[in-house]
Amino acid sequence: MIILGINAYHADASAAILVNGKLIAATEEERFTRTKHWAGFPQQAIDFCLKEAGVTIDQVDYICVGRDPKAKFKKKLKFMLQSPLGVLKYAIKRLGNAQQITGISKDMQLVEHHRSHLASAFYPSPFEEAAILSIDGAGDFTTTMLARGKGTHIEVLEDIDFPHSVGVFYSAMTQLLGFPYYGDEYKVMGLAPYGEPKYVDALRDVVRLIPGGLFELNLSYFQSPHKGYVHYSADFLPLVKPLFNAKMEAKFGKVRSKEQELTQYHKDLAASVQRYTEEIIFHVLTYLHQKTGLTKVCIAGGVAQNSVANGKITRNTPFTEVYIPSAGHDAGISMGSAYWVHHMVAKQQRSEAVFNANTGALFSNKFIKAECERLDLSYRELPDAELYPEIVQCLTNGGVVGWFNGRAEFGPRALGGRSIIADPRRTDAKEILNLKIKRRESFRPFAPSILKEKVNEWFELDEPVPFMEKVFPIRKEKQSEIPAVTHADGSGRLQSVAAALSPRYHALISEFERQTGVPILLNTSFNENEPIVNAPIEAINCYLRTNMDMLVMENVVLSRK
Repeated sequence: MIILGINAYHADASAAILVNGKLIAATEEERFTRTKHWAGFPQQAIDFCLKEAGVTIDQVDYICVGRDPKAKFKKKLKFMLQSPLGVLKYAIKRLGNAQQITGISKDMQLVEHHRSHLASAFYPSPFEEAAILSIDGAGDFTTTMLARGKGTHIEVLEDIDFPHSVGVFYSAMTQLLGFPYYGDEYKVMGLAPYGEPKYVDALRDVVRLIPGGLFELNLSYFQSPHKGYVHYSADFLPLVKPLFNAKMEAKFGKVRSKEQELTQYHKDLAASVQRYTEEIIFHVLTYLHQKTGLTKVCIAGGVAQNSVANGKITRNTPFTEVYIPSAGHDAGISMGSAYWVHHMVAKQQRSEAVFNANTGALFSNKFIKAECERLDLSYRELPDAELYPEIVQCLTNGGVVGWFNGRAEFGPRALGGRSIIADPRRTDAKEILNLKIKRRESFRPFAPSILKEKVNEWFELDEPVPFMEKVFPIRKEKQSEIPAVTHADGSGRLQSVAAALSPRYHALISEFERQTGVPILLNTSFNENEPIVNAPIEAINCYLRTNMDMLVMENVVLSRK
């Protein structure tokens, strides 16, 4: 049974392929186009998945898309009728998308956006039965969907219609704080620990919690949703229109310009937005627990990328176990639509649990050496026994290393496949990274990759975090030992690295521990204002145009010394 899933003509276009329920490959199209959040047709991602599965398109049993224009059609029509040109605009948009997508295959399976998210979270989880939450900006006229999963079946329990959306609220406040681009929300999350949540009560009028479980926006603070919130440029870039209006500015201050300094007020507002968003999420999850009576939960959707909130779920809701996929954002709906069709349409047996995000491109030492020779670059090839100590020596001397290892990751996090690494013990590591490579805002934290078996020694919580999807408090007595990955509030967005899943990355961290006593590396994504590198040529180009000290691609080493 071969199933190809696609996210097309939507932000973070992607493809994924299942063979007999096993995830063989999954990747975002942006890794090939080199344009962040690219939203066209993912032809290169599809070609990659077919090649990895060793099949042609004719051998695929089902092709599915994580979008269903027919979903909630009457509600969409009623909503659009409230806008003078709404019906015409909607009809043109729907017709265009239908022509583009259904042209792929006459046997296309259309899976509603949020059902795809639900499937992406539940079916790869280790849980036989669990509550499921999909929560994001919007998709197929839904913003939030609550469900129960058991075995191979997902039962949708309740949902919330557009425009009432936690994602819209968070994005609006992100814009107000001076971060206008699609995907900038993580900047607010990083800024929040520098402030105090003084304005939570004021935000309660912007998003109102409904007693017993759900929420609604006070639409008087937002631009008319009939004008649309997200649109796409001619070159398939997602663009977000201003979501807030004059009333929002009157209450919380004028939008911060790009040149304007981040004041303490902005930091306090960011802290308030983050704190209230957490409260909304916990409110919904508590309601979901009441509806299901279950203690395990699976979560996906753009809001599920809020790693600070994710790390607090087991402390603030009745849920004791949480699973969030590596691609919880919209790239994951390609994988989710494939899982949905595998279980709910084809009625196949339950898929195996997924704890490894490395489903992307893989390159051999032979290929990498040929690339270096083609570019006339000097290199060395070292066995692991010599390679790891040399990398650690570079790191402990204040060096920054590009680590290109195994398959590329699926999702927005670098997890030891396409990472830039540094010494977490250095107080100047953030400054070194920003000076040499990243050139990003000083308030944004860097993440710790830690040996899975050592999490309890360094963090206050000990839960598996394979996809860097949660932020936990670092033990107070340990914070001074790893200042480069300890955020302003004493937390860290950790990745727990298991030897069975990431043997070479685990071995490298183990060598760092042997030499320093610290089982942690600073890990950030291998890129410089671009999508994470995919192929050796992109890693080499990033190395050459920055001041990276060493580039390691499998066993091939490039060094400036």
